[in-house]
Amino acid sequence: MAGIKSLVKDTAVYGLSSIVGRFLNWCLVPLYTYLFVASEYGVVSFLYSFTAVALVILNYGMETGFFRFANKHDEPETVYTTSLVAVGSTSCLFIALLMEFLTPVSGWLHVSAHPEYVAMLGITVAIDAFTNLPFAYLRYKKRPFRFAGIKLMNVGLNIGLNLFFLLCCPWLMSRCPGAISWFYEPLGGAGFGIGWIFLANLISTICILLMLLPELTGRRYRLDTSLLRDMLSYSWPLLILGIAGVLSQNMGQMVMPYLFPDNKQAADTMVGIYSANMKIAIVMVMFTQAFRYAYEPFIFSQASQSGEGKKQAYCDAMKYFVIFGLFIFLGVMYFLPVLRHFIAPGYWEGLRIVPVLMAAELCFGVFFNLSLWYKLTDRTRWGMYLSLICFVVMLVCNIWLVRWIGIPGGYMGSAWAALIAYFAVMVISYFLGRKYYPLDYPVGRMGLFLILAAVLWGAGAWLSTIFVAGVAYAIKILLLAIYAGAVVIERKKG
Repeated sequence: MAGIKSLVKDTAVYGLSSIVGRFLNWCLVPLYTYLFVASEYGVVSFLYSFTAVALVILNYGMETGFFRFANKHDEPETVYTTSLVAVGSTSCLFIALLMEFLTPVSGWLHVSAHPEYVAMLGITVAIDAFTNLPFAYLRYKKRPFRFAGIKLMNVGLNIGLNLFFLLCCPWLMSRCPGAISWFYEPLGGAGFGIGWIFLANLISTICILLMLLPELTGRRYRLDTSLLRDMLSYSWPLLILGIAGVLSQNMGQMVMPYLFPDNKQAADTMVGIYSANMKIAIVMVMFTQAFRYAYEPFIFSQASQSGEGKKQAYCDAMKYFVIFGLFIFLGVMYFLPVLRHFIAPGYWEGLRIVPVLMAAELCFGVFFNLSLWYKLTDRTRWGMYLSLICFVVMLVCNIWLVRWIGIPGGYMGSAWAALIAYFAVMVISYFLGRKYYPLDYPVGRMGLFLILAAVLWGAGAWLSTIFVAGVAYAIKILLLAIYAGAVVIERKKG
């Protein structure tokens, strides 16, 4: 139980940075949706979906590989410096190649008129890939507070720069242009538009790299080629897993513009609506992300211990992940009429995707939780296979459902495609895990909480139709308290 308490504590700290950080970034969504029309915001989401893929490629599974080998190698410092040298070298190579082929890449990404967008995002993602390792090192050293502090600083800088570029600069140009015209006008001024979003991200990323210098300096760098080969052998399936996974997570934004090439503005608008409403479902993503930060070091540290207690810890972790995930689902759905005001009314037509995407993210979280069986048994190829299955299912479902629904509501097909794909790989991984690393997960108890959450969700929706808003919200809070009471009872039972 001590292991679970440690996992809960670390999840809480990582979760603070993740939840607060995501919430603050979330607060930028109203700014973007009120300043930019859906088609422009769709371009932002479209480009960021590709940077997510590039980040996984540039990291090529070395983050997980670092945890695996640092916990079993005699010299964890060598594991760390070898990882840094490898990822640093490939990140520099990526920047050089991108600059060389900037024009064709910009055309392929449908922003041939603005290659500077691609250049800024390329440099940003290369730095992010490199800094993932110092952040992993902080997690390995169990320094969650420094990790969280730097992550929050990154968010704060990014938000501050967004507000400065998008709101303060236009105001200053109308009153005292001499203060900022030296950099504002050469970049295009207000006409630079969404480019200011990418520039803010780049500057904040460079600042975070500087903050991580203590984790990068004052050590003897060593590239152990034999160790690197072993790490790559372990990690390359995770690279395929990661690419397929991130393609699946961003499938909707990436596919829609290519499915309707003759109506680019309508497709970009659908991407914008889909992406904006995804931000409402991001609470589940934040919870899953916080759990992932703490869970990966947890499973490898537990694996080094003897006895069967570690298996019980894995089962308990799964149970409480599902229980608290369902609680978050209920909270968001109960207060969706309030949360919708975080995006402009012009985007509200996409609110119907929120429950579908939250259910999909919960399935994805369970799938990640189940991934311990192939990570601990060094069968990482299975992770690759499962992610490829997820990718194929989601791609086929996107092409079919989005086209079938068509313009303007095709984004609903992307939401259902995500749920279908994540549910499928979750079930497959569960049965494979029973074969290769059997764990006695409390499926019955988790099922009861799923039924309870479904009943409470239905009750809340029905009550909203017969009571005024104030009374309905009061009853919903009571329903959440009932669920929380069930969690307390479950906790006492152990």
